[in-house]
Amino acid sequence: MQSLIKNAPVKTNDTPKFVYRGILLDTSRNFYHVDSILRTLDAMSYNKLNVLHWHIVDAFSWPVESKVHPELTKKGAYSTDILYPYEEIKKIINYAKSRTIRVMPEFNMPGNTFIVSDAHPEIMSCLNKQPNWDKFGPEPPSGQLNIADPRGSFAFDIITEYSRLFVDLGFHMGGGSLNLDWWKEGPVIELYVCDHPGESIESLVKGWFNQTVGKIQEMGKVPFAREDSMLNFGYEAKNTTIVEAWVSEDLVSKVVDKGYRAIATSWNRYYLDCGHGSWLSNFEGSSWCGPYKGWQKIYSYNPRAKITDPAKQKLVLGGEVALWSAQSDETTVDRNLWPRAAAFAEIMWTGSIDPNTNSTKDIGKVVQRLTNHRFRMAARGNMPEPLQPLWCIRHPESCKHPAAL
Repeated sequence: MQSLIKNAPVKTNDTPKFVYRGILLDTSRNFYHVDSILRTLDAMSYNKLNVLHWHIVDAFSWPVESKVHPELTKKGAYSTDILYPYEEIKKIINYAKSRTIRVMPEFNMPGNTFIVSDAHPEIMSCLNKQPNWDKFGPEPPSGQLNIADPRGSFAFDIITEYSRLFVDLGFHMGGGSLNLDWWKEGPVIELYVCDHPGESIESLVKGWFNQTVGKIQEMGKVPFAREDSMLNFGYEAKNTTIVEAWVSEDLVSKVVDKGYRAIATSWNRYYLDCGHGSWLSNFEGSSWCGPYKGWQKIYSYNPRAKITDPAKQKLVLGGEVALWSAQSDETTVDRNLWPRAAAFAEIMWTGSIDPNTNSTKDIGKVVQRLTNHRFRMAARGNMPEPLQPLWCIRHPESCKHPAAL
C-alpha cells in the first residue's frame, strides 16, 4: 500500500531565536543514575533543547571518576555504586550527541569545594564552619580552595583531565557564591598577604581566575563562568568568556554591556527546584529561592527585553533552566522539569513576540498547546506533572482568572 503526500515537496524555514537552550542538572547534592539522565536527554530532544549543563560536582559529593586524582572519587563519592565511571560518561555524551545535544561539564571552583577536603584538606580553607555556617556561605558545608597555596596545580589537573573526557567546546569553571570572609578566616591566606606587600585577597582572586581562564583556553575550550566572578572583585576576563547571569534579571544587560556573551538563568525565573520548603532540618520557612516558579512565570520572561541595542541583544546567546538537587533526584526529575522546561523551550525557540500582533505572546493561549505536548511526552515514557484539572482542558475558556481578562 502506498501513501500519497499532496503538494510535495514541502519546505519549512524554522530557526531558533536563541542558539543556547539548556538545562542545568546538579548531580552532586543527590545522585541520578544514568537511565534517568538518558531519559532527560530524550525529553530535551522532544523540546529542541540543545545543551545539558552538567553540574557534576559540588561541596556535597564528587561522583565522577578521576584517573588523575582517584582519591577524590574514593573519598568523595557517596558510595562506590553511585558514581559516574568514564565509560558511563562517554555513553551519556554519545547518547546526547545522537540527539544534537551538547554536554558541557561544570567543575565549580574555587568555592563550594568542601568535598575536596575529604582527600586533600591541605589545599582547603574554612572547612565546614558550624553551627554559624551562614556567615561563611549560602549553605553548609563551607569550604573553598586555598588560592594562595603553592600547590594550586589542583585546579589545572581538574581542567586538564575533564577537558579531555568531555568533548564539548565549553568548560564551566563555576566561580559563583564566593565569600571572601572564608579566606580571611584562614591563617595561610593571612600570612601570605602579610608576606607579599601589595597583595590582597582581592588580587589573589583576580590572579586565580586569570590563571584558570587561561588554562581552560590552553585546553582549546571556551570558558564559562557565573557572573559573580566576572562582575565582582574588579576582575575583568577576556570577552571570550561566556557569562551565566543568575543573580537577577537586570544582570543580563550588565554582562553584555561589558562585552561578554551571556546565558540567562535568573533564579527568580528559571530555578525549577524552588518552592518546596526548606531542606534545613530545624527551619520551618521556605526555600531561599521560593516561591515555586510556575510555567507562566517562565514563559513570560524575555532575556533580551531590557536590551535595546541590536548588537548587544545578539550577545545574549540564550538561557537555561536549572534543577539544583537538594530536594530532587531521579524519582522526581521528570515532574520537576516537565512541562515547565517545555514552556521555556518554546520561548527559546520562537521568542516572546507574537509575529501576528508584534506584541508579547498571550500566555492564556499557550496552556492548551502545552497540555497537548505534555500528553505526548507522557506517551513517550516521561512523567511530566499536570498543569490543570482535566475538566479545564476540556473547557479551556472556563478556567481563566477574572482579574486577567
